[in-house]
Amino acid sequence: MAQPLVKKDDDRDDEAEYSPFLGIEKGAVLQEARVFNDPQLDPRRCSQVITKLLYLLNQGDSFTKVEATEVFFSVTKLFQSKDLGLRRMVYLIIKELSPSADEVIIVTSSLMKDMNSKTDMYRANAIRVLCRITDGTLLTQIERYLKQAIVDKNPVVASAALVSGIHLLQTNPEIVKRWSNEVQEAVQSRAALVQFHALALLQQIRQNDRLAVSKLVTSLTRGTVRSPLAQCLLIRYTSQVIRESNTQTGDRPFYDFLESCLRHKAEMVIFEAARAITELSGVTSRELTPAITVLQLFLSSSKPVLRFAAVRTLNKVAMTHPMAVTNCNIDMESLISDQNRSIATLAITTLLKTGNESSVDRLMKQITNFMSDIADEFKIVVVEAIRSLCLKFPLKYRSLMNFLSNILREEGGFEYKKAIVDSIVILIRDIPEAKESGLLHLCEFIEDCEFTYLSTQILHFLGIEGPKTTDPSKYIRYIYNRVHLENATVRAAAVSTLAKFGAMVDALKPRIFVLLRRCIFDSDDEVRDRATLYLNTLGGDGEVVETDKDVKIFLFGDLDIPLVNLETSLKNYEPSDESFDIDSVPKEVKSQPLVEKKAPGKKPAGLGAPPAGPPSTVDAYERLLSSIPEFSNFGKLFKSSSPVELTEAETEYAVNVVKHIFDRHVVFQYNCINTIPEQLLENVSVIVDASEAEDFAEVTSKPVRSLPYDTPGQTFVAFEKPDGITAVGKFSNTLRFIVKEVDPSTGEAEEDGVEDEYQLEDLEVVAADYMMKVGVSNFRNAWESMGEDFERVDEYGLGPRESLAEAVSAVINLLGMQPCEGTEAVAANSRSHTCLLSGVFLGNVRVLVRLQFGIEGSRDVAMKLAVRSEDEAVGDAIHEIVSCS
Repeated sequence: MAQPLVKKDDDRDDEAEYSPFLGIEKGAVLQEARVFNDPQLDPRRCSQVITKLLYLLNQGDSFTKVEATEVFFSVTKLFQSKDLGLRRMVYLIIKELSPSADEVIIVTSSLMKDMNSKTDMYRANAIRVLCRITDGTLLTQIERYLKQAIVDKNPVVASAALVSGIHLLQTNPEIVKRWSNEVQEAVQSRAALVQFHALALLQQIRQNDRLAVSKLVTSLTRGTVRSPLAQCLLIRYTSQVIRESNTQTGDRPFYDFLESCLRHKAEMVIFEAARAITELSGVTSRELTPAITVLQLFLSSSKPVLRFAAVRTLNKVAMTHPMAVTNCNIDMESLISDQNRSIATLAITTLLKTGNESSVDRLMKQITNFMSDIADEFKIVVVEAIRSLCLKFPLKYRSLMNFLSNILREEGGFEYKKAIVDSIVILIRDIPEAKESGLLHLCEFIEDCEFTYLSTQILHFLGIEGPKTTDPSKYIRYIYNRVHLENATVRAAAVSTLAKFGAMVDALKPRIFVLLRRCIFDSDDEVRDRATLYLNTLGGDGEVVETDKDVKIFLFGDLDIPLVNLETSLKNYEPSDESFDIDSVPKEVKSQPLVEKKAPGKKPAGLGAPPAGPPSTVDAYERLLSSIPEFSNFGKLFKSSSPVELTEAETEYAVNVVKHIFDRHVVFQYNCINTIPEQLLENVSVIVDASEAEDFAEVTSKPVRSLPYDTPGQTFVAFEKPDGITAVGKFSNTLRFIVKEVDPSTGEAEEDGVEDEYQLEDLEVVAADYMMKVGVSNFRNAWESMGEDFERVDEYGLGPRESLAEAVSAVINLLGMQPCEGTEAVAANSRSHTCLLSGVFLGNVRVLVRLQFGIEGSRDVAMKLAVRSEDEAVGDAIHEIVSCS
């Protein structure tokens, strides 16, 4: 049922205007459609019924085959009416009903008659409908009329034919391509829309021929385009040609044309040209200057749409060329008070990116008055911009931190408050001088925080950073207040935070013991259990004694086991005399299974692999390999990769491979399946060419004796590699087998077979194969506990990249490590980023990596790589992987 369309009125807010379609039902409308069969047609009544039918179709109601056919045949009777309005509604309903091929014949003659009518409105609409409902056979018959319509003197008819051509190009491209001469003539039309549609169709006809598109742009940039809409389209095609030419600055083609469009009389053309110039790859400050100048003029326009377009474009330019936008700062400051809040938000965020250190305080005063008038989603954008500004000018942290704390106390939703808290936490971590004031701001916030999630996160953060401050005791009051005034979840988090203060600050231990004893009488089991646990583990009966190192590890240490693996192992544990051994829990984070590329039953993603699930998969692989005598002396399996497809979808044979990594060996497990029912494969093996993997030497292989139809089988090839190095290389694979024909009636294979081969995709062993993804719950503590003994830091240039996010993703994939604390996500407007990675290297050596990225205006990315590990050689190996890539 349709919902009422409520429209608020400035003078009478309590009045509502309801939809005329409120309460209509399909059955009732189909009954009303019988008026189409009346001998004396009522055009107004018929138009109303068609309107209701169109409304139902656009609301998602579907008609059955019988219902649609009845309506269609009833509608065809309306062609006898000469009413113009009703005829237009008939065209619309026929298009929406999309009649089947046998029904189209009924209405084709009427539409072709209208297409040759003297009434231009009939002609234009008949062309649109015919092209929508006909197939290629009928299209050939009316092609002559469509060519004539393209060059028709009436612009409505010409536009209808051109737009129909654009749609037909998707289904009948060969027919439409024969219209090139007529479309070329229409491009010279004096009618604005005709020229616009003709240019769009001509470019689509030639889009697969880069030279033809370039010639089209060259010919049209000489001033033959009069329509502003067509001019905007030409600017976009020109930008495309410039991008595809891969020409760097200096001799960039068509730049003069783009610059000349900045002096066009139509505002839309001026803006399109300015935007095209700002989006040029590797654009220089000299090339940007004229575009920035016209955008600056638009900032003071009386039209909101121009102001919005200009400030949004300048906001994007500020990400890569902030200095080029500084001349517009005065104009943008006036937009902070703009009535359109979207414009005001973009103006502020742009100013925050381009402002200098001396303008920070002035901007903060302007933003303070502005924040109360905008929605939360705009506030979040402003908060993220302020965070970036504070990291850019760390000496201004006081004013920026005070601003964040003030808005933190104001009303707002969860996402908004979370963005502020996250910003304060980042500033505390990156600016040491901001720690004390930032922690106090967070303490004051949890005094009146309505969000349990934020309260627990802040308490956890206080437990980590609070004990390291000069006066940790001043935070105890805020934490203990939570034990009395909050729900059970927050109370439990507060108890854990108190225990951390007691463990890290020996002088506070007696006071912490007193508070923890009071928590023993809490009404919640979790709170009481935590208090009892911490009282027993802290030891010393509350005396001022140093806490044991093991206790600190228990309270602050990282659980280097994925929780999903631990949960699965605990579920599978059967009580016995032997206690549960946490060391038996696999540490590797298993990736998601590959997406299936074939129909079910043809070529599944984990073909021939052990069952899914993190611990069971690793155990099953290890049991499988240890059961094969040739591999039994290889030692403990370190890691097994996800299956890698070596064949395309829908091929005769489906093969994927799993790479098993041992200390001195690599075993390739080829999972094969025969998808041809009439064949039996015997003695199946994979011949591996390791000529491009010089560090590897083949030691043994194990073929499959028989591979019937649709039955998975595994063949193995083992290689030896030098100990202590991350050997990498590319392997060529050829599937070799004896094929025997199978009698479909009996299912028996012939005795004689033919030896055959099938080429597979290449396989690579990369550095990431020697690294297991193992996360840590608290990266900072893990980093500090590992110490600086085996730390190695170096800087690298990664060259030009599409974006900072692309560079971060490339390095993560190169190292094969687990991103920590969500640092793999890069903010859209960020010019710098820090990524934290954790993993276990071959030999069960723990590795932590801190990556710091920065991107310049030329899109060149620089990276600072800091590695800490339990083995100095592993740290060197990580740096070697990056330097050699």
